[in-house]
Amino acid sequence: MINRPKKSCLLNLTTFTFVIVFLYIPILLLIIYSFNDSKFISSWRGFTFKYYHLLFQNKDIINSFKNTMLIAVLSTIFSTILGLFSALALENKKFKGAKFFQGLIFIPLIMPDILMGVSLALLFSFVKVKMGMLTVLFAHITFCVSYTIIVIQSRLEGFDYNLIDAAMDLGANKRQIFFKIQLPLLMPGIIAAALLAFTLSIDDFMITFFTSGRGFNTLPVYVEGAIRRGTITTINALSTLMIGLALFFVVISKRVRKYIINI
Repeated sequence: MINRPKKSCLLNLTTFTFVIVFLYIPILLLIIYSFNDSKFISSWRGFTFKYYHLLFQNKDIINSFKNTMLIAVLSTIFSTILGLFSALALENKKFKGAKFFQGLIFIPLIMPDILMGVSLALLFSFVKVKMGMLTVLFAHITFCVSYTIIVIQSRLEGFDYNLIDAAMDLGANKRQIFFKIQLPLLMPGIIAAALLAFTLSIDDFMITFFTSGRGFNTLPVYVEGAIRRGTITTINALSTLMIGLALFFVVISKRVRKYIINI
């Protein structure tokens, strides 16, 4: 066994504690002040649930939430399917242009969101497409698909292709190989890619802002407008519920991954 110095262990523990506190103190304050009976965040005037009650009565927030979830679910489905088949294509040794397209995949990851939002807005304006749900959906699929390809590709790096050769020797066709061998083994990576795409879609503001047009708001766009109008208290309640929803998806994803691994 390696005996590590106590000072080094104490320093690492202190650094880790500082990072955790720095990350979660703002979230904790947001949750606490969502119950604050005051219109201003600078003062505490008592405990209340009235902003949660107002939240569920606000039709604009409810519609924005529905739009956000609809775009997130659809973009996750399409970007994950596209990412799966694109990753499989890039892993094909017969595909001579794989390295070139691999480089193109990384461009949306390093491109600033504002640049992508403006370029997509110009594209939709050039082809004379009315801004709305379809343009936002297309934009979300565009920036999510690069992430899903990379996540699924990382799962493919450890894939044992001898299993495919053995299945072919036993008479399995391409469809059976895909659904009974490749897909189950890639499922943890597919779930991770889908969760990442879902999170990115829910969280996106900049690209959605440039591609949504008038009359179609998602939660990030609505929140930005509400903060400018000064209705921060309702937004605190909304953010607290979104944090709870995110934790729920984290727990569900871990259970699903454990279930798939144990099969």
